[in-house]
Amino acid sequence: MGSATPAVILTESEETKSLTRRVLWKLDLHILPLLTLLWLSAFTDRTNIGNARIAGLEADTHLNGNQFNTCLAVFYVSYIIVELPSNLVLKKLKPSRWIPFLVVSWGTVTTLSGLVQNFSGLVAIRFSLGLCEGGLLPGIMLYLSTLYKRHELQQRVGIFFAAGSMSGAFGGLLATAIIKMNGIGGLAGWRWIFILEGLATIIIALLAVYFLPADLWFAEFFTEEERAFALHRFHIDQSAGISTSQPEDAKRSSHASRDMEKDGKLSVELSQPKLETIHQEHEVFEWGEVKRGLSDVQVWLLTLTYMGVVVSLYSFSLFLPTIVAGLGYRGGAAQLHTVPPYVPAMVLTVLLSVISDRTKLRGPFVLLFLPIAIIAYIISIVAKNNTQRYVAIFLIASGIFPCGPCLLSIIPNNVSPHYKRATATGLYLGCSNCGGFIATFIYTSDQAPAYVRGHTITVAFVAMAWVFMALNVAYCYWENNARAKGLRQGNVDKYQELWDSGKTRTAIGDRHPDFRFTL
Repeated sequence: MGSATPAVILTESEETKSLTRRVLWKLDLHILPLLTLLWLSAFTDRTNIGNARIAGLEADTHLNGNQFNTCLAVFYVSYIIVELPSNLVLKKLKPSRWIPFLVVSWGTVTTLSGLVQNFSGLVAIRFSLGLCEGGLLPGIMLYLSTLYKRHELQQRVGIFFAAGSMSGAFGGLLATAIIKMNGIGGLAGWRWIFILEGLATIIIALLAVYFLPADLWFAEFFTEEERAFALHRFHIDQSAGISTSQPEDAKRSSHASRDMEKDGKLSVELSQPKLETIHQEHEVFEWGEVKRGLSDVQVWLLTLTYMGVVVSLYSFSLFLPTIVAGLGYRGGAAQLHTVPPYVPAMVLTVLLSVISDRTKLRGPFVLLFLPIAIIAYIISIVAKNNTQRYVAIFLIASGIFPCGPCLLSIIPNNVSPHYKRATATGLYLGCSNCGGFIATFIYTSDQAPAYVRGHTITVAFVAMAWVFMALNVAYCYWENNARAKGLRQGNVDKYQELWDSGKTRTAIGDRHPDFRFTL
């Protein structure tokens, strides 16, 4: 009697794991490459003015004094204005349409930057660029938070944020090639930097219109089974804020709650089926959620943290070409020497993002990496030669860039439901980007090559970021401990009163006693 080949029997848990892998693979394949290209384009179009500067922009547009810095500053003024309003309309206008619209708009403005003739024209162009680009980053963060579970988010953010690191390297290499077009069509090489990079941005945006889904429900690349599973796992994660919940656990909890309701038993669990059925696709706008987003203590602690990081991040990206030129490099050599510092920063950004999701930690890694940047700035201040200054640039990038995804992910992780998250994310990034305004005036040409004043101001902001990050970690630890001890059970009763009085029809979100903040 021949032996039969044993059949492969999948348990429910194995089926769940298999579906999870398929869902995440399809999301990553269809969404991350496009978002990465969009962010790469945004960062390149925002910072290519630094490459254009050392290719002749200042001389051709007759800039003098701090006029270049003023042109950079007006970008952040308009950028900050639109971040919160953009996030509030994102759900209504659909991210698959609104985000590409923003990209097409700023791609057009970038292209027109190649035609600017004077200071006033450059100010107008940079202000317009900020208006068009301001909604992108908060929009991408809010969009990703509607597709991935809380602790799947950062490694995806890390991938597209690393594109920001890549844009520094890519922008330098691209500018080196483009400026060789100097004289073609009667245009200077720096003008071609804006024109060609702007046109590339528009093309990428048109691809995004076609391929990006509005949400999980409209993701055509899913099978019906995958779509149902993707929605279910996301709803379970969002309903109680516990990313370790499994679909089968949630089903048992839901059945148990319904059984209690049939028996006429009154308990805290009675409200849970109601809370779980208010999913983000059905959530309606309420000003109360905007108010909660504006008053969340974490938003303000993290805003001051990210502002300190932004001062370093943006000043580094905008002025690296100038600093490198101040080290004695000229022309193509200056452009090429802006590339290497971004390479280790990019690798560390992705690596830390993966580790951060697996450990479900954000703040502690920021506290670990910011001191690297602080030490690097101190080295820059006391450096005696250009070699030491150039080495310090590597350490600054390696200390600052990996912190970005941690800080971008923590608000979507810790704020719920949708409209509170939209408000908090927009406010957080809008106020944090005031650091970009500060950054534009820190490094002035009269400080070359040491830039002691610029480095001193920046290191003070990075140290400030470390302090407020430590405060936020302490706050989250304290609040999680209180919830674990059952001290926040009253939140459900307060929410039930609001519901019964008709004052809210949104989900309980982060008020739920089972919700745990990510440190």
